[in-house]
Amino acid sequence: MKKRLEDSFGLKPGVDYQVIGEPVDVAGARALAEQDRYQFQWWALSLIGALPVGDDRRKGADRGVDGVIGFVEQGGKAKHIVIQVKSGHVNAAYIRDLKGTMEREKAELGLFITLEPATQPMRVEAVSAGFYHWQLSGWEQDFPRIQICTIQDLLTGELPKLPRWARGGFAKAERIKEKVGKQDNLL
Repeated sequence: MKKRLEDSFGLKPGVDYQVIGEPVDVAGARALAEQDRYQFQWWALSLIGALPVGDDRRKGADRGVDGVIGFVEQGGKAKHIVIQVKSGHVNAAYIRDLKGTMEREKAELGLFITLEPATQPMRVEAVSAGFYHWQLSGWEQDFPRIQICTIQDLLTGELPKLPRWARGGFAKAERIKEKVGKQDNLL
């Protein structure tokens, strides 16, 4: 809803309206995770503009993919980023699982969002996945194939490094323009 208000009307949260009940710090995020881990997962995905996989009617196996972000590379080839969100204890095995999920889903990049700080073995495992070289119309950049983002990072504005124009699949809403004109005579 926040994204639609911003895209359609140019409204900014905290400036033009107030969001009630959404976490604004790690303690609030932890409380949301304890209350409803699916709502936590969807909220965490919204912090990076990712499209959630599945919906609240099918709280089942997600095959290791909680969200996706699409992007395009040279030649107009559509690619995607798979995202996993964890609210509990994490370790290097989760990063190895993400590697396998990326391979199965043929994803170029993977993001691991965690409420808890990443451990050193997790960071080593992520680095061992290597880099992805992206090119598109004169733009060129290397990205870590797996990035670990903590909720603390995301709340302080430290977003993952993604290819330009990567998006979670939500079409940008058309901005509402104020109608200007004359009213016809009523008689």
